[in-house]
Amino acid sequence: MSLARLLFRELLRGPRTIEGPLPDPLGIEQLGRALGERARAGLGRSLRIREVDAGSCNGCELEIQAVNGPVYDLERFGIHFVASPRHADVLLVTGPVSRNMAEALRRTYDAMPSPKWVVAMGDCAADGGCFAGGYAVLGGVHHLLPVDLTIPGCPPTPLNLLSGLLALLEVAAVGSDGQASGA
Repeated sequence: MSLARLLFRELLRGPRTIEGPLPDPLGIEQLGRALGERARAGLGRSLRIREVDAGSCNGCELEIQAVNGPVYDLERFGIHFVASPRHADVLLVTGPVSRNMAEALRRTYDAMPSPKWVVAMGDCAADGGCFAGGYAVLGGVHHLLPVDLTIPGCPPTPLNLLSGLLALLEVAAVGSDGQASGA
């Protein structure tokens, strides 16, 4: 087939795009709005999250990117991922804690101001997942830091992440003595 015919055929076919998201069948808008309102009510400002990959396969990171993407757009609800632990309220840990990341994870936690919460995202962060027992893996985050919330899944969906963060803030509001309370 000649190049001209190929070009003509593609021009007639039209753009190849995917369908846009459905009009919020899962209540993402309401969940995100509730999360933002709960954060502002409890903290007096937006919630800030510092994410640390402690040795994962990057499945959870893909879901974190999705929650920041145009479909979920977490930032429109006032939830921000930050680069510095000194600005963070939540330490979101993905993957099992590898021996090489243990000290960095501990230092990140120590650099965070109070109140601070630790969220173990995914099965690997909870108990080591499929990497448990490996020579380079210490296990789940709870072996190193106090975990306030575990979001199960391999990987958890963005909806699970939003629901988990809302549950964390709900529990924190009940025990609002200025210190993080376990979830």
